[in-house]
Amino acid sequence: MKSFLYLLLMVCPAIAFGQDTNTEAVVRKVADNIVQNTSFKFINSSTKEKYDSTKGLASSADIKADSKYNKWAYVNGVLAIGMVQTADVLKDKKYSEYSQHNFEFIFDNLNYFEALYKAKTTPRVEYGSVFNITNLDACGAMSAGLFDVNALAQRKDYQAYLERSAAYISTKQMRLADGTFARPQPRFGTLWADDMFMSIPFLARMGKLTGDNKYFDDAIKQVENFNKYLYDPATGLFFHNYYSDDQTNGVGHWGRSNGWIAMAQVELLNNLPANHPKRPELIKLLLRQIVGYSRYQDPTGLWHQLLDKPDSYLETSVTAMYTYAVARAVNQGWINEKYIAIAKEGWKGLTTKITVDGQLQDVCIGTNMDTDINFYYTRPTELNDTHGLGALLLAGTEMLKAERKK
Repeated sequence: MKSFLYLLLMVCPAIAFGQDTNTEAVVRKVADNIVQNTSFKFINSSTKEKYDSTKGLASSADIKADSKYNKWAYVNGVLAIGMVQTADVLKDKKYSEYSQHNFEFIFDNLNYFEALYKAKTTPRVEYGSVFNITNLDACGAMSAGLFDVNALAQRKDYQAYLERSAAYISTKQMRLADGTFARPQPRFGTLWADDMFMSIPFLARMGKLTGDNKYFDDAIKQVENFNKYLYDPATGLFFHNYYSDDQTNGVGHWGRSNGWIAMAQVELLNNLPANHPKRPELIKLLLRQIVGYSRYQDPTGLWHQLLDKPDSYLETSVTAMYTYAVARAVNQGWINEKYIAIAKEGWKGLTTKITVDGQLQDVCIGTNMDTDINFYYTRPTELNDTHGLGALLLAGTEMLKAERKK
């Protein structure tokens, strides 16, 4: 199915932005809602008593971060990246200071939780994955966000964690024989499209910081191999997964997993040297994906939960990811400016899903994978689920930059 938008961008490459999209106001509204709803407190999950810090508290596994934005979770790594870019584009430090405060809140209280973790008296400790990195979800995206924050904060404990995270990804993370990142579940040696973003953005940042090509080489290998295993030439989309045991793909072209791929490729290009010999190839792969997903854009500007299934619901996290990817690619001059029409319609669709107080509607909640396609059809959505927020800020700020060029 080719949407009207795909035809539009072919015949009307100079489509102008709307008279007044209020893009900056929308971005501020979303970012301000996040700031206002982050408590920076701990809560005793049994008594519901709240605390400003863990200092002086008796040791208890019931002590948790009160706000979802203060959790150690990959979605908050994306949010940190988005907040830092929001501060830069809007020239407003309060958003980068928010992300700095967030990591300060976590790291300044880690000793309390590390003692709990080492005591081994409870199976679940808040921030436990900081001390014991066992998968990419636990470290990759949060490390990319922490990296951007530490460019401002310059804390030695942040840098120490980043080095530990990089060492895990480079030497301990499960891989196939050809070096492609994989997981032991749901079947041993499963490739998850999600893992492109859980690794590549951070590897690319480490390559840029250290000048060590091993990080770029690894990131590029992941892009090439994930494209090899997951790309579906029949649709121009990517499967969510690949089972290496029987060399088959999963059942669906799930939206957000495709979004993770697009964002990961963009983040690599953001950091790769301009004269890197692989750069043209990587841009071609990104453009192939952009052209592929443009065919499935709904007339509302949004994309579906299952990209090639118009009877699945319209979903906002993938729309934000796709909008960011194409807008960034156009703004950086990687692809022809005519493709901004895709991002323009995506952003227009997203703005219809943002409430008066700045919350994002119709975000698919955290999602595993299944051999039954109905699993994807029936995943619930949640108002302002964090899976969509970082990408939304990135999309909005890139659209604002595009508008300023006009």
